[in-house]
Amino acid sequence: MKVLANDGISQSGIDALTVAGYEVSTTTVAQEQLINYINENNIAVLLVRSATTVRKDLIDACPSLKIIGRGGVGMDNIDVEYAREKGLSVINTPAASSHSVAELVFGHLYGLARYLHNSNRDMPLEGDSNFKALKKSYSKGTELKGKTLGVIGFGRIGQATAKIALGAGMKVVAFDPFIDAANLELDFFDGQKVSFDIKTISKEDVLKQADFITLHVPAQNEYVIDEAEFNIMKEGVIIANAARGGVLNEVALINAIEKGKVARAALDVFEKEPKPEIQLLMNPALSLTPHTGAATNEAQDRIGTELASQIINILG
Repeated sequence: MKVLANDGISQSGIDALTVAGYEVSTTTVAQEQLINYINENNIAVLLVRSATTVRKDLIDACPSLKIIGRGGVGMDNIDVEYAREKGLSVINTPAASSHSVAELVFGHLYGLARYLHNSNRDMPLEGDSNFKALKKSYSKGTELKGKTLGVIGFGRIGQATAKIALGAGMKVVAFDPFIDAANLELDFFDGQKVSFDIKTISKEDVLKQADFITLHVPAQNEYVIDEAEFNIMKEGVIIANAARGGVLNEVALINAIEKGKVARAALDVFEKEPKPEIQLLMNPALSLTPHTGAATNEAQDRIGTELASQIINILG
């Protein structure tokens, strides 16, 4: 049986599928050629990440497909319900990349708190000629310890991010319309465990209390953070979006930065990918990454093996 991992899969995933008797192709097929390739090669399993879309036309045109798999959490690039109505299994790996995203968020938050995103740009250009001035410019950082992190969306990734915050000595407040409370267990290197019970509160209360805000919500039809939400936030808040482009109004964000409401912000996702607005790319108050939240070697291994395990369980 043939598997096409159109957006790639880790070697661990390939090995697990190969041992189980599957033939795995990691050929990257252009979107417009995908239907022909699947039919010509009798592909039973199509695995994608965010680059490939699986819409109704492809589902209807490819009768050999039995499984559509998404390496990651969000499945907005797949017509999930339609595929399931047609008898296909649709799978994803919601837990595999949670910690990777959480670590990236904190990489951004620590960097923003200490102006690393700016300093790393300026030091190569002016470090030898303007050292003292740069030191003065970037000597007004803030510590995360003792501050409040507001988590908007308290599912697996939001909770993984909250665990890092608790380990860093932060207070955590969270909002999620579908989760009332969560028990977070922190595991330490020597086998010790510490548990925290976090009860969610209203979004408005989170926005009012938080010194730092991080978004972990699925794709939405409307903005989760817009002008009204920015107005509620503390003066000088730092915010990060490593969830989905379109859950935060980027125009409203720039306005909030210009007004001083938002001190700095981090974006790993954008409303217009793969061509973010130039106003974002050039803004010195922003720390930017190209949608790499889940892109660690460890996460890719977990994603590959988890996809393989689900495929083998479904098809045998």
